[in-house]
Amino acid sequence: MSYQVTVTARFEAAHNLIEYDGGPEPLHGHSYRVEAVLESEKLQQHDLAVDFVPAKAALAAIAKELDYTYLNEHPAFSGRNTSAENLARHFAERLEGSGSLGWSRVAEVTVWEGPENRAAYVPPRR
Repeated sequence: MSYQVTVTARFEAAHNLIEYDGGPEPLHGHSYRVEAVLESEKLQQHDLAVDFVPAKAALAAIAKELDYTYLNEHPAFSGRNTSAENLARHFAERLEGSGSLGWSRVAEVTVWEGPENRAAYVPPRR
């Protein structure tokens, strides 16, 4: 059994899928919401599974890098589609490498493209 905590961030960005049925997708934008589920096997310092403050700050910093940009020009997506699936993986990998999660790990990241469509990435267990 583990504890799970969720932090969220938002950003606005434009993109288009470069490999799509019928050719490249037209340029368009979304209001994205990112939800990161963080988990810890037990409570740690101050009886916390995850400290919201640094976790939220780390997620917000990643979102800020993408806010009001054309996602296709971001180096992380060079030669790859800027799908919600790839965005979710990007956020998960960046959060894991941020050094701000303490004793917790990323359990899942969900990226919402607007209010109805979402994709999730579950990193392999370490």
